[in-house]
Amino acid sequence: MEGTILEICVDSVESAVNAARGGADRLELCSGLVVGGLTPTAALLEAVRGETGLPVNVLIRPRFGDFCCTPAERALMCREIEDLVGRGAAGVVIGALRPDGTLDRGAMVDMISAAAGANITLHRAMDVCRDPLETLEEALDLGVDTILTSGQAADAWAGRETICRLLDRSAGRGDILIGGGVSPQVIGDFRRLRRDARSFHLSAKETLPSPMVHRNGQVHMGLPGISEFQLWRTSADTVRAAARALRGEG
Repeated sequence: MEGTILEICVDSVESAVNAARGGADRLELCSGLVVGGLTPTAALLEAVRGETGLPVNVLIRPRFGDFCCTPAERALMCREIEDLVGRGAAGVVIGALRPDGTLDRGAMVDMISAAAGANITLHRAMDVCRDPLETLEEALDLGVDTILTSGQAADAWAGRETICRLLDRSAGRGDILIGGGVSPQVIGDFRRLRRDARSFHLSAKETLPSPMVHRNGQVHMGLPGISEFQLWRTSADTVRAAARALRGEG
């Protein structure tokens, strides 16, 4: 639908293909979605672009955890941005905060400069910053195009009051990309609440069983409580339902 964006967050070629089949407008590509997303490899970016033909924004996040970056992480993120934009990323999804919760303008300026004109999204550092309206103004002043946010709540519908304030403040100056617990139902609810809620971000994931037959349940390779024998994958059907909701058909 013209004027709307359905962005699907994916961390594999299979998920990217399913997102495209379901009607995604754009992809956010990462690795390690199970830990909130990390910077993807160049090979993954090239494979996803080749398989889908969709615009791909890449998440730039060197590690799990907070968004207070060290000088080494800042330098690394800039190098990753230069490399991935050079390999065809349409945009980068970035963010950095100071210890007091304010936007780290120095790190942001460096990363935006490294992006060399690619689209800039401020990621969910927005949702753990000290003052979202202040951060919105700073981000827009720096040239950020899109703000990804759940309204500083556990999910976007819970944060809808803050999201509405951000929509009011950003009108005509930047795009508010609503993410965090987004489903086709949530998209429909937001569209009924605010017709200017036009951009949504979700993973549309389903949990699939691993094809492994031999399983050693005594060894855990990742985070406690997360099974190595489950796969997260984007569902084309869920993406399709989200697209219908965005068009007002669901």
